[in-house]
Amino acid sequence: MERAGMEVAGMAEEDQQRIAGMIDALQARDSLRMYNALVERCFGHCVDSFRRKTLEKQEETCVKRCAEKFLKHAMRVSMRFQELNYDKVTPD
Repeated sequence: MERAGMEVAGMAEEDQQRIAGMIDALQARDSLRMYNALVERCFGHCVDSFRRKTLEKQEETCVKRCAEKFLKHAMRVSMRFQELNYDKVTPD
């Protein structure tokens, strides 16, 4: 079984399933944290009036731009983290 780049060969099936469940839970938690951070940051930065139920045009544009930048940044950080981890695992 391979998950998140780690092999757990030689472990009992029950242990492998428990580890897989823990990894899934951690990934779900991290996804929710990232989503909450995105909403908090972009809403706080872009929305400054509550005159209407819907966002004004400039607020909507700002939120879209902010979310795009946030997600690109998160993706880049994740890719860099993977690169650093790969360099540590592979022998030189």
